[in-house]
Amino acid sequence: MPPPAPLAHPVQDLRRAHRDPGAPGWKRERGIWWRRAAAFLPAVATTGGLAWAFADWLSDGGMWWLERVLLALVTATFFWVALSVATATLGLGCHLLRRRGGTRGAVGPLDVALVVPVYNEQTADVFGNACAMIMALRDAGTAHRFDLYILSDTQDSAIARAERQAFTTLRNALPPELRVWYRRRADNSGRKVGNLRQWVETWGAAHDAMLVLDADSLMSARAITALADEMAADPGAGLIQSAPLVIGSETLFGRMQQFAGGVYGTLLSAGLAGWSGAESNYWGHNAILRTRAFADCAGLPRMPTLTGRRGALILSHDFVEAALLRRAGWAVRFVPGIEGSYEEPPATLIDYALRDRRWCHGNLQHLRLLGAKGLHIVSRFHLLHGAISYLLSPAWFILLVIWSLLGNGPDSVITYFSADNPLYPVWPEMSGVQSGMILLFMYAMLLAPKAMGALAVLLGEVPVARFGGAGRFAASLLAEIVLSILFAPVMMVQQVVAVLRTVAGIRPIWSPQARKGGDYSAATVLKFHAPETVSGLLLAVGIASGLVSFWLAPIALSLGLAAPLSMLSGRRLRWLMATPELVSPPGILRRARESRAMFRAAQTTPIAAE
Repeated sequence: MPPPAPLAHPVQDLRRAHRDPGAPGWKRERGIWWRRAAAFLPAVATTGGLAWAFADWLSDGGMWWLERVLLALVTATFFWVALSVATATLGLGCHLLRRRGGTRGAVGPLDVALVVPVYNEQTADVFGNACAMIMALRDAGTAHRFDLYILSDTQDSAIARAERQAFTTLRNALPPELRVWYRRRADNSGRKVGNLRQWVETWGAAHDAMLVLDADSLMSARAITALADEMAADPGAGLIQSAPLVIGSETLFGRMQQFAGGVYGTLLSAGLAGWSGAESNYWGHNAILRTRAFADCAGLPRMPTLTGRRGALILSHDFVEAALLRRAGWAVRFVPGIEGSYEEPPATLIDYALRDRRWCHGNLQHLRLLGAKGLHIVSRFHLLHGAISYLLSPAWFILLVIWSLLGNGPDSVITYFSADNPLYPVWPEMSGVQSGMILLFMYAMLLAPKAMGALAVLLGEVPVARFGGAGRFAASLLAEIVLSILFAPVMMVQQVVAVLRTVAGIRPIWSPQARKGGDYSAATVLKFHAPETVSGLLLAVGIASGLVSFWLAPIALSLGLAAPLSMLSGRRLRWLMATPELVSPPGILRRARESRAMFRAAQTTPIAAE
């Protein structure tokens, strides 16, 4: 490691507002409140209209208490669907008006640290990506100065030895003028937050900015330089987040995420950037942070407690760090127009669910942080949204249960068991024209972002040929929609499990992600998906007996086939759901694959014992 350059990183007090006197401020974007109105007002109006139509439909014969619960859940859950549609619509408008975020000219060169925190990861992949990025920066000849730091929290002794050997290989492979460093903490207290804190407090003062990368992050020299240019040109920015695309997966589930991100995610990113402005969010990686601003303003405390005892770690730290930076007077910006920022997706449905359990535990902590003093209202909304994204699944599941009990009118389950109960209401028929129109409208809203994403591709600058041609793109679009419909109920139940585990106090194991996919036996898969399988079978029995609405048959099919679908999610896929990065791999990806192969070959040589 280089000589120490210490920088104070005080812990922030969530009970007192904090303004950084060193924050220069920034000029608020023109039209930001119009864009926010364009996103939120249609969402509120659409949700209100649906609630009115639903209430009118349910009011035949009066509204029973269970019908009122149903109406409240429909209203609460549908708002977030409507907001997603409005955000995508705003993104499509920016797309059509060519208001894409472009990089600005750099005011002056920055000293930037590329910081890669790792924990028991695949050594060849981490060092291969790092080697590719630092070599690409050297070849690009940027005016900024870059140092690469690999900050290991690895606790497995064999992986630690492999890391040291990989670092020797890295130093031997690079020209001597490139500055690369490696540090391993024997005690990984504070996990990733503690890892970065120790780096900031020991070496942070030597660098104007730090670009935080995950173990699976990969960024082109152009993307890294663009982030540095953006920060150099905006002295009021404390954090600038790029929009990483998911790449590198060959499984069906991974390819689904890649295709969805490449087609639909771009509009959602553009819309989110449009209404969030300088109060945007942080996703923990592929973002550049002003080192001194982060050190002065974003030191995380432990979770607040009523007893005054030392609280737990804040696990989903990125949202909170962004909120603290904005509270202190620094802009937090999202620039999705920067191309060449990548990460890897979970390869299978089980890997996705296991990662979700960790994220759920951290995001639900945000509910206890909403009352922190001095936070901007948009920062509070980001914290709320992070928690709601997981609480929606229990709400949808309760909706499903109520619909199963009531949704077949006179032939429903409750009617069967309460036929002589005079308090039982007259439940409207699901086959009615009004109910059918309501359901069709809800389905249309769920599919609207996908349709707008496809339209943006057809009208955009990236030719359909980059997706493998018009026929391949159309087949991929249809396949992704069908598969997402099949997987959605399964992921809903898994998120319900994640929420229940969090509420019960079952802490997730923060193990490294199985980025290439775990090897799961059929018995393991069936055991993992037992809740969905049982739910699907119960629904199927209810439908077959006529007690449950036939409208729920697709959900019953999906849940009942959860285990086979999960096995299918890890199968290799070749033709469908191609993206431009798959059809024509970017140069940084090709370079990273070559570098990974070099490090894997170096691992075959004997490692000297400690």
